[in-house]
Amino acid sequence: MSGHSKWSTIKRKKGKEDEKRGKIFTKLIKEISVAARTGGGDIEANSRLRQAIDAAKSANMPKENIERAIKKGTGELPGVNYEEAVYEGYAPGGVALYIEVLTDNKNRTVSEIRHILTKHGGNMAEAGSVAWMFSQKGQIFVDTEHYDEETVFLTASELGAEDIITEEGLHVITTAVEDFTAFKDGLAAEGIEIKDSELVMVPSSTIKPEEKVAGKVLKLLEALEDSDDVQRVNSNFDIDEEVLRKLEGE
Repeated sequence: MSGHSKWSTIKRKKGKEDEKRGKIFTKLIKEISVAARTGGGDIEANSRLRQAIDAAKSANMPKENIERAIKKGTGELPGVNYEEAVYEGYAPGGVALYIEVLTDNKNRTVSEIRHILTKHGGNMAEAGSVAWMFSQKGQIFVDTEHYDEETVFLTASELGAEDIITEEGLHVITTAVEDFTAFKDGLAAEGIEIKDSELVMVPSSTIKPEEKVAGKVLKLLEALEDSDDVQRVNSNFDIDEEVLRKLEGE
């Protein structure tokens, strides 16, 4: 593939800090509830719900929280009715942004996203302006500390991976959406533990801004991710590991 979701890898390298655990849980609960509402509470018949529960387990969410979120989605318990929406925009340097949200107030959300973009040198774009650059894929992350590159590459290749790269301490495996669940099961059957996984919008090509601009892009991406209504930020941003380490050291 000519592009990959670099931001997804960077996020995982930064880790899920304890002080942000509540925010992470909130996003996961929203996704579980919406998945259950749109596809039912049976994880065997609802692949979106299964993926949401897998993500919640990876974040060490208590079982009772997961069960409660499912019941809110199916209507067994009262809950907020979240709407799905996508907003498109640009970060500094012409980096494209495809922002997925779950919200109970679209007016509030679009206002907040526009404010964040403007504050960090970006701007909103018309619907469809950047969506054509992205296609949905499954991405699976395996820790390099526990599994060497050759083992993961051979196993993933045999299972039919579309792309495999190693960066930021992670083996990143890209799969077709329809193969995503079976692929994770295949890795587990081979004894390879998955650190994390998600469905992301992968760009057809990437942009690698100069160091000064890259720092601004990183701050914008972090600000968007920190928004309560934003579930996932996808971009065609790329950055050299050496530049990333330098910026993180500032």
